[in-house]
Amino acid sequence: MNPVVLSYNNCLLRRADVALLEPPNWFNDQVMAFAFEYMELEEFLGMPNAEKLCFIGPEVSHFIKFSPDEEIGVVLGPLDLPQKDFVFLAINDHASPNTSGGTHWSLLLYDRSTDTFLHYDSSQGSCNSTQALHTARRLKLFLGRDESLNPIFSEKLETPQQENAYDCGMYVLCHARILAKEFMLGRMGPALNEIITPTYVTQQRREWRQLIDKLAKQSHIASG
Repeated sequence: MNPVVLSYNNCLLRRADVALLEPPNWFNDQVMAFAFEYMELEEFLGMPNAEKLCFIGPEVSHFIKFSPDEEIGVVLGPLDLPQKDFVFLAINDHASPNTSGGTHWSLLLYDRSTDTFLHYDSSQGSCNSTQALHTARRLKLFLGRDESLNPIFSEKLETPQQENAYDCGMYVLCHARILAKEFMLGRMGPALNEIITPTYVTQQRREWRQLIDKLAKQSHIASG
């Protein structure tokens, strides 16, 4: 039995998905999609400049890598990307266009103020560089920018590095949360390396699990 724990917007989390928030487990597409949807819809609701943020989860990021431009445009149209200043994408190294999976997550961030794609990879050697660069090249056509110019692609070499083989997804969420808050507050806080430590990442795993439990209880009460 693998019952549904939470139905949230377009995401469906089952017991086996939620269990992945316990170490030493690697996040699947469902967990990452839920987290990105929550950040998009609720995490920063009511904060200044929140409407200038866009979070693109793994299903759409995967679609961008493999689909024809005309199909990408149809999917991205409702996101109103030309009006977004920061676009966050969950990048996965999975190379098949027809299935989900993969072995590593990283974060790709488009910053309109500098016309730059920033790649945050918690694995030494930036395992997902090829996937991130390819996604950036496909996405740039839909950002409402001057197409005669090429945005910069930058590997963020100071990205906090994971110390195990399973926390890459959690690092993506930590990077996205902190960077989004800095943008909305209009300032740059402490360096990511000062904030995102192995202890912090483990704590964030617990917080996301507690959030899912809370939303599930609220949903159960509402439906009851």
